Amino acid sequence: MEKIWEFFENLNEFVYVTDMDSYELVYMNRKTRETYGFRSMEDIAGKKCYEVLQGNSAPCAMCNNQELTAGNFKEWCYYNPIVSKHLSLKDTVIENDGRRYRVELAVDVSAQERQGKMIRRYQNLETLANEGLRIALQAPTPDKSIDVILEYLGKALKGERTYVFERNESGGDDNTYEWVASGVTSEIDNLQKLPPEVCANWYQNFSADKNIIIGDLEDIRESDPLQYENLKRQNIHSLAVVPLYDDGRIIGFYGVDNPPGESVDYAQNMLQIVGHFITSCLKRRNLLKELRNMSYSDQLTGIGNRHAMYEYIADMRYGESIGVVYCDITGLKRVNDMQGHEAGDRLICRACESLKRVFGDYGLFRIGGDELLALCSQVEEKELKERIERLKKDIQENDVALAVGAVWQKDGRVNIEKLLSESEKLMYEDKAAYYKKMGIDRRR
Repeated sequence: MEKIWEFFENLNEFVYVTDMDSYELVYMNRKTRETYGFRSMEDIAGKKCYEVLQGNSAPCAMCNNQELTAGNFKEWCYYNPIVSKHLSLKDTVIENDGRRYRVELAVDVSAQERQGKMIRRYQNLETLANEGLRIALQAPTPDKSIDVILEYLGKALKGERTYVFERNESGGDDNTYEWVASGVTSEIDNLQKLPPEVCANWYQNFSADKNIIIGDLEDIRESDPLQYENLKRQNIHSLAVVPLYDDGRIIGFYGVDNPPGESVDYAQNMLQIVGHFITSCLKRRNLLKELRNMSYSDQLTGIGNRHAMYEYIADMRYGESIGVVYCDITGLKRVNDMQGHEAGDRLICRACESLKRVFGDYGLFRIGGDELLALCSQVEEKELKERIERLKKDIQENDVALAVGAVWQKDGRVNIEKLLSESEKLMYEDKAAYYKKMGIDRRR
């Protein structure tokens, strides 16, 4: 391995090597070290590639490690705003002593005369934005696309933080996406359920087709004291924020914090160009979420269906205990026949509400017209029995009759189908006992 690294040492192109599991830099050749301000290999010891090369505090959203294989090169182009160079990249994997190393060779094509026009085009606003969109469109999901474009914008605009806020059902705002530069504190966890009054002035401006441009935070100390305190706490001194629209309706906003003061207007224009793409990603995300909900949820009760049950089982880990609670809504057919299906639906919903009150922190599923199931991963046997007693009390109080069969096993991934069968059998026994107690002939 050492001889391979030595071969690259005096190459007049950028070369670096990282451990693909830990992201730690294990080698940078002389040209790369000098470009990033390191004097020796000892200076990079323990440093992460995404921190040094991209100025990130977490692995890059556009990282292609999962696409690399030993013996093959992946070639692509990328404009690195950290070193302000347009690079032609060649990436591969080298395996040694049981470890996998990412090797990247980067050719600086910005120095070539034939690339001069290309680099000048990057100074053009739309071209720069389109490059970010091109990279983001390669992402596999809408969420990932937003992560990629926020990272790209943050670097291109030399900001400290880029983010998306979405209006919630209570009229406030939630910070739903965030990118932060290396060394900058994440704020996303502190910016959930912001009261409507915090951004009220911003939304008034949005309604008048105005963006929010703050070159110096002190300018709003008197005019918007609530927002001033909110931004001051985050160490924000300048920002550019633009609204997000869906069919003319304002659904939130996104922006960049602490870009260089002289480029705030430039940042505003860049954000406006990309805003439609952000909205499109949010709409696609919501559509996928709705489709998934339809595919995995029972539409009457809102709990999971059989597809969701199989996914829950697949996600279980070996060695986890499992409690299986198999329920049947006793008398549903009679209610449907005598009172109509609307009354039957109300009975099903009442039964599900009882189940939610007792087992709502576990997996709940409707697996048949009158059959409900609770899968309780990592539950103790004693607790399972206590909850079943609570369920029986709850259904009595809410005029619901449930036949219940329950089993518990220390390792639920072992013979899960057998556990389902056993609990179903116990449920039918409980159901037969109920009919016998009530003197009901089920054949009539």
